[in-house]
Amino acid sequence: MKNTFKLSIKAVFLSLILSFLFTIKAEDQIKIVGSSTVFPFSTAVAEEFGRSSAYKTPIVEQTGSGGGMKLFCSGIGSQFPDITNSSRRIKIKEFKNCTDRGIKILEIKIGYDGIALANSREGYLFELTTRDIFLALASEVPLKAGSSELQKNPYQTWQDVNPNLPDIKIEVLGPPPTSGTRDAFVELAMEKGAKSILSLEELRTSSKNGKIEFEKIAHTIREDGAFIEAGENDNLIIQKLIQNPNAIGIFGFSFLDQNTDKVQGSIVNSAIPSFDNILQGKYPISRSLFFYVKKNHIRMKPSLTEYVKEFTSDNAMGPYGYLIEKGLIPLSDEEYMKYKTTSDKLIELKLE
Repeated sequence: MKNTFKLSIKAVFLSLILSFLFTIKAEDQIKIVGSSTVFPFSTAVAEEFGRSSAYKTPIVEQTGSGGGMKLFCSGIGSQFPDITNSSRRIKIKEFKNCTDRGIKILEIKIGYDGIALANSREGYLFELTTRDIFLALASEVPLKAGSSELQKNPYQTWQDVNPNLPDIKIEVLGPPPTSGTRDAFVELAMEKGAKSILSLEELRTSSKNGKIEFEKIAHTIREDGAFIEAGENDNLIIQKLIQNPNAIGIFGFSFLDQNTDKVQGSIVNSAIPSFDNILQGKYPISRSLFFYVKKNHIRMKPSLTEYVKEFTSDNAMGPYGYLIEKGLIPLSDEEYMKYKTTSDKLIELKLE
């Protein structure tokens, strides 16, 4: 009788284990979309998660921050992404689009990154200001110094923009409008440059309508060939920079850091794009990086909780984690504990 009872317990226990393993095997892979800047960090975590857990390695796709948000907020269910990476914080309209569909969101800030303007190591080392960047790339610029009247951007060379710069044709390869890098670039570089021009700063501070008009001017990039949309593939930009040493490419610092044998980062406002300068806030074109989890999918995919734990672990995004080795600028200790607590408790994001 005892032996029969023991065998029954063993059978039940074995059945539970097999059921658990079958559930893990049957569970769909985590699907991740979004930012090309966050992509290498997310991929590193996905690969480590696949090696160290009982779950499948998540599928990670580069769609750009804006494109990722659109896919992420499209609905709930296995046909929609579980996570979206972003090189900027979610916008109010994106958040509303998500919540209107009943989507509950967990926000995790993972660290910082700089936006580099880089060219081939065979080319000229540019020393730029945010003012130079605005004047080189804006669709419209002041007619002359001190003028509030605007003209279509006439500048063809960097020397046209600033006589201290070389007589080299303005040719900048950058991300498309769906990219978080593009959003951050116009806010951090173009807008700062526009503010340094007195007539535009006076427009910005004149009224609510003036501020709206200023932002339109500061955020609108020229479309006459000086700025070339190069897609979300940073590797392709690197190849084009090697082919044309005079061209400048725009991408995240982490990607520059991985390709210092091929390209060099331009100095901006007297600061080089470096790990320490970004960490200390000295490099002017720096931004926060995030990923967003669809809380509605956690019951459907228990692996999501485990993935978040791996990403926010000290081993991954801690000060000596493997993501730091890949170029991620770490959070402060205080911020790290805040987002670690958020991930541990799966605290839902609330935006006003």
